Amino acid sequence: MRVSELFDLTGQVALITGASSGLGWRFAQVLARQGANVVLAARRTERLETLKAEIEAVGGQAHCVALDVADRDAITAAFDEAEKVFGTVTLLVNNAGMAIQKMATDMSDEEYRRLMSVNTDAVWYCSQEASKRMIAAGTPGSIINVASVLGLRVAQSLSVYAISKAAVAQMTKALAVELARYKIRVNGFAPGYIRTEINQAFLDSPASAAMIKNVPQRRFGEPSDLDGTLLLMASEKASGFMTGEIIVVDGGQSLPIV
Repeated sequence: MRVSELFDLTGQVALITGASSGLGWRFAQVLARQGANVVLAARRTERLETLKAEIEAVGGQAHCVALDVADRDAITAAFDEAEKVFGTVTLLVNNAGMAIQKMATDMSDEEYRRLMSVNTDAVWYCSQEASKRMIAAGTPGSIINVASVLGLRVAQSLSVYAISKAAVAQMTKALAVELARYKIRVNGFAPGYIRTEINQAFLDSPASAAMIKNVPQRRFGEPSDLDGTLLLMASEKASGFMTGEIIVVDGGQSLPIV
């Protein structure tokens, strides 16, 4: 099989949460280039329209849906709209996330609940919604969860973020076991420091010098560094016998160095 065929996603319907910026924006472009019909989901719909235009300009198919992943009813509505436009979602990318940098003793109840709602609860509800619909349609599919290296280790003042991403990693494995019988694969990846528009100014500043010393490759990642991992997990031809895995993409940051 040719490599182009191995990662061909023609006929797949992909819904990407948090698609209005950063990694979600990149994921949508990559999946569309491989032939998937992409559903762009986020709160900032004006940005989604810009992304949709970019995808369609190079021959891709895209549709925008307004989605606040902290709203359970909005999740159902987003999947309903996706089905009306493209059919059953067969590829879900749970990308939406947020971080609050505070010490545990300073975190308010509202901040804790908001972060867990976006980073963990939303992954559960989107995965539940997607899998129920795949099962009802009798179609195989793939769920891809974006965890983090901080779901595998911890960092000062990011305790709740680390907890939320550790839950995503464990959720990936638990759902993989339950959904395997329906030919639905559930995998995820744990990125390290990836340069996006949100953190670019900091990662390019002198203040990041201490952080980069903890990365053996001595560089921060680019969104394109995740392309191959994304396509591996998205394609049934490429990873049909892989489920329940969390692939670390961090330049060696999480390696135990002695």
